[in-house]
Amino acid sequence: MKIKEQEFLARIENHKGILHKVSKMYMDNPDDQQDLFQEIIYQLWKAYDSFKGESQFSTWMYRVAINTAIVFLKKEKRKVDTHEIASENIKDEDEDSLVKESQLDHFYRAVQKLDKIDKAIIFYQLEGYSHKEIGENLGISEGNARVKLNRAKEKLKEIIKNQGYGF
Repeated sequence: MKIKEQEFLARIENHKGILHKVSKMYMDNPDDQQDLFQEIIYQLWKAYDSFKGESQFSTWMYRVAINTAIVFLKKEKRKVDTHEIASENIKDEDEDSLVKESQLDHFYRAVQKLDKIDKAIIFYQLEGYSHKEIGENLGISEGNARVKLNRAKEKLKEIIKNQGYGF
């Protein structure tokens, strides 16, 4: 295997959590999530030569992943469908784990109902990006990023309440 390929695969392995989060935020169905995950890796590989190291690899990867997810969503024009956890799959899990899984499920379903910019802002915020970094990544001012983040959080809270998972 060529050094470039080994380097790429190592970087992807170190940051694959990013790809899983993006896939889960933009797609509800596990098969669609896997398709998006693969599409992101493919797009990252195609664009790998354009990565010049001027930013961290993870920052560049976020941008490619989110842009790919947005294009994938538009191109496929998929409707989000929800899947409930089958009772057979949860029999052996403890109650704490079930509560956390339920919370995550509600959260991801709510995030999927946001528009593409709000999804990206929430994603960056979850990853610990500052308002300045969010703005830089999305091409908006720090102040605008702050306002959009607060609005996205409010929308998210409202969606979660409407799903019947109150605060």
